[in-house]
Amino acid sequence: MTLSGWTITDLARALEAKETSSFEVTTSYIERIKAENPRLNAFITILEEEAQAAARRSDDRRDQGTTSGRLDGIPLAIKDNLCQQYIRTTAGSKILSSYIPPYTATTVQRLQDAGMVVLGKTNLDEFAMGSSGENSAFGPTKNPHDETRVPGGSSAGSAAAVAADLAPVALGSDTGGSVRQPAALSGIVGFKPTYGTVSRYGLMAMASSFDQVGPMTKTVEDAAILFEAMAGADPRDQTTSTRSCSSFTPNASLQGVRIGLPKQAWQIPGISPEVRFATEQAVEAMRGLGADIREVDLPYAEEALAVYYVLVPSEISANLARLDGIRYGDRKAAETLFETYEQSRGEGLGDEVRRRILLGTHTLSRGYVDAYYRKARRVRQLIAASYDRLFDEVDLLVTPTTPNVAWKIGEKVNDPLAMYLEDVFTVGINVAGVPAISIPCGRDEETKLPIGIQLIGRRFDDGRLLSWAHAYERV
Repeated sequence: MTLSGWTITDLARALEAKETSSFEVTTSYIERIKAENPRLNAFITILEEEAQAAARRSDDRRDQGTTSGRLDGIPLAIKDNLCQQYIRTTAGSKILSSYIPPYTATTVQRLQDAGMVVLGKTNLDEFAMGSSGENSAFGPTKNPHDETRVPGGSSAGSAAAVAADLAPVALGSDTGGSVRQPAALSGIVGFKPTYGTVSRYGLMAMASSFDQVGPMTKTVEDAAILFEAMAGADPRDQTTSTRSCSSFTPNASLQGVRIGLPKQAWQIPGISPEVRFATEQAVEAMRGLGADIREVDLPYAEEALAVYYVLVPSEISANLARLDGIRYGDRKAAETLFETYEQSRGEGLGDEVRRRILLGTHTLSRGYVDAYYRKARRVRQLIAASYDRLFDEVDLLVTPTTPNVAWKIGEKVNDPLAMYLEDVFTVGINVAGVPAISIPCGRDEETKLPIGIQLIGRRFDDGRLLSWAHAYERV
């Protein structure tokens, strides 16, 4: 079976017409994963037997006329920081290499309840800390468009899996751009919903007030379909909201939509000429569809990156304290309790994770918590308020997703600051808690690598954001 380009819509139509079966589709993807994964390293765990069993159950439901809906029987890949009951879940870390969770993440459970078939768990930067997919204890993931380059991160495996047709859709997590940035570098769609619209229960916490699960797909419509199935309040996650989002309309228009171009974003040094040209061409296409394009002022845009890299390591320091070899994580035998902690964490955690834990512990320590952490929290509130005010003037904000196309593997691994700057367009979205989507808008003329454009909406306006992204995507 040819898998190239299959979407949820395509597969649902074929399954409904009984032109194929879920078992046939699932088996085809599993065979492709087994053939391509040694080259791309997109999956940590392949769930062949479990996936085929789930596909058979879906086919039985379809034969009996009791399908669970349009997602029933459609394969899915899961980032390996989302728990799945009795399935090894590593977060890309050596310290959790043998961890078997006793429960399933709400987002995964909802999609399984809709009949979706989980193909496997995808590779990622350790504990979702990274922008390249190189920080995994299981080795780097490679970009399907050029295997010498990164696919972006931290949802590297999910991005590579969808881009290489190892799965039609996948789930990632986005703390500062970890769905949108790899989507842009890998040439797919990545959607980060409004904070609180999707449950975080069962997502291994990196930074709890920033993390959000999001779909990674080939089309905006597929992202909307997955989001609709995942979203909703969850009594097990008190940060989820009972407020409903606007609805997705497949045939939306950009006529009269007010689109703001934040001047601070477009003036950031380091944007490659190719990315600037492609995103400017995309903006002109939106103007041609009737959008009202205007330059706007986005206060505190320059402070967002600094706020992010104070608050996120602080939350990391608190969240990862449980990984000590006693409560969670592989334990290293030692003579004293302190040495057990030291050896378990020292051998089990990678350089980037330890770097962020140390930074967060410093910002939370006595004498620095007021100067750094509490001040950053106050500025975060100002950033969120500035987005709210700006959305009184415009309906959408548009920026590049990343300042550059995918870089060579190893090129920035020893320069953390250069790596952090690759998230300059995405972190502010998580600081403010608003929704954003990255969609392909062109390719670099020389390298032929994908370029993505980012559309940003107001909080809980996820449906209209997806509708407008779909309107652009069609041209």
